[in-house]
Amino acid sequence: MGGVIALGECMVELSLEGGRQAAIGYAGDTFNTAVYLRRLGRRVSYATALGADDPFSAGILALMAQEAIGTELLARVEGRLPGLYAIERDAAGERRFFYWRDQAAVRQFFQLADLDALRGALRQAELVYLSGITLAVVGEAGRGVLLDLLADARAHGVAIAFDPNYRPRLWAGPAVARAAIEAVAPLCRYVSVSGPDLETLYAASVEAVAADWAKLGPEVVARDDDRTVSVHAAGEIRRFAPDAPVRALDTTGAGDSFNAGYLSARLAGESPAEAVAAGRRLARVVVQHIGAIIPTAAMPDGVKV
Repeated sequence: MGGVIALGECMVELSLEGGRQAAIGYAGDTFNTAVYLRRLGRRVSYATALGADDPFSAGILALMAQEAIGTELLARVEGRLPGLYAIERDAAGERRFFYWRDQAAVRQFFQLADLDALRGALRQAELVYLSGITLAVVGEAGRGVLLDLLADARAHGVAIAFDPNYRPRLWAGPAVARAAIEAVAPLCRYVSVSGPDLETLYAASVEAVAADWAKLGPEVVARDDDRTVSVHAAGEIRRFAPDAPVRALDTTGAGDSFNAGYLSARLAGESPAEAVAAGRRLARVVVQHIGAIIPTAAMPDGVKV
């Protein structure tokens, strides 16, 4: 198969407008990154579960076809729907989220997926990408299956990239989340973390946690609130000063698009410094648009689409 395989959840997005109307879209952290990786020229497949015969699952499939994202690892679940969330934005582009995902189809992914086919595909991938949300939504049993698949992929030389993307409401408690995240981190070649996520989960600075994780082997990219980025690898820390600010309309896809730019650059053999610049270049365009996935025509000049 080759290329990138992203695992996770694509949800129905209700973008609230004035509290009385909403625009419908489709998004999800690993899905957003998958779309941007595809637009950056990577071959991408998405592993998830959707409903069997509802219009929202059909809408997600249509978007995947439009973006040329592979669906061969997708499962369909009778009687289930995609998860749903509503997003409310303030004048500064910051967001509040409201979720309905307890009965989402993705929660049954590892019960219904062809695990032999998935294992074989992961072994052939150039990169496997997942997040802490992936770990949360598949449940405890699903996490066990997923960890086994990731360990097998790594044993076959596959690079794994991970964004912990901690969302407290998805977990039974911080200890459960930490255990799951810390089981995945040592398997990874790349880990991308945001300051608020880690500081909430560990009550420690993002740099301190990133440095600890880097000792386990991965290249850890830490994004702080002040737009500082640090890369921790091979016992060294490289810090990158904040880039010039832009007027953000919506920060929903900032981290997801940064990850796509960074990972695409690293897969192309570019340096961490070049990868940080690539991630920032894409993210600063994304936050100037409403929605996590911007129109193709809005992609930065010179970027493959």
